[in-house]
Amino acid sequence: MSPIDLNADLGEGFGRWRLTDDEQLLSVVTSANVACGFHAGDAVTMRRVCELAAERGVRIGAQVSYRDLAGFGRRAMDVPPDELTAEVAYQIGALEVFARAAGARVAYVKPHGALYNRVVHDEEQAAAVVDGVLLADAGLPVLGLPSSRFLKLAERAGLPTVTEAFADRAYTPEGTLVPRTREGGVITDTEEVVERSLGLARFGTVTSHTGERVPVRARSLCLHGDTPGAVELARRVRARLESSGVHVEAFV
Repeated sequence: MSPIDLNADLGEGFGRWRLTDDEQLLSVVTSANVACGFHAGDAVTMRRVCELAAERGVRIGAQVSYRDLAGFGRRAMDVPPDELTAEVAYQIGALEVFARAAGARVAYVKPHGALYNRVVHDEEQAAAVVDGVLLADAGLPVLGLPSSRFLKLAERAGLPTVTEAFADRAYTPEGTLVPRTREGGVITDTEEVVERSLGLARFGTVTSHTGERVPVRARSLCLHGDTPGAVELARRVRARLESSGVHVEAFV
C-alpha cells in the first residue's frame, strides 16, 4: 500500500486575527501549505509557522493565491499572465526567507482557492503559475488536482508534480471539485470525512455528489485548517489511516 501525505492550509491569519490552529495541526500533518500574504498571512505569521513546522519536521509549502485578502482568495479574478507569474514568484520568495531562517526550505508549491480551481481548466492562468514557480525555483514540486491543466503544464516544464485529493469536498463525476457555493460542496460530517479519507488512501476512489465511484489517485490528502473542529478531525483521519495500515509520510 502506497504511503499518503497529509497537508493542511496554515498561517491563515493576519495581524491579531487568526483562523487556523497552526500549532495543533502541525502535530498531525506532514506538509504545511503556508499562506504567503496574498489571501491571508503576514510576515510575523509566516515566520512563526515556518519555525513551528521546522521544529516538528513538517515540510513547508508555499500556498500561492490571487491578491485577495478581503475575499480570502476565493473570489474569481482575471489577472494578466505576466503579473500572475511575478506575484507567484514573489510569494514563494517571501516564504523562502522565513523557511531558511528556521533551518528549512520551501519544499513545494500549492495554489489556493480560486486560483487552484482556475488552473484546473484555464491554460493561460495555469501556465502563468508554472512560470512563476520556475522563476522562483525550477526544482520545486507542485501540488494539484489530478488531470488538471496545471499539473500537465508543470510536468511538461520539468517540475515534479504531486496529485492531491480532498476528503471534505464533494466531487463531480469528472473528478473535479463541486464549488463551495453549491449546497453539499463542503462535507461537514466527521465520520463521512474520515471514511472518505481511508477510501482515497487505500483504494484511490471517492463517491461523487451524484453517486458514481470516481478514481482519484493522490499522493497527498488535504485537511482544511479553517473548518470547525479541524484539529480533532485531522487527528481522527490520521488515526484511522494508521490503524488501517496506511503509512503517513511527507511526499518530499
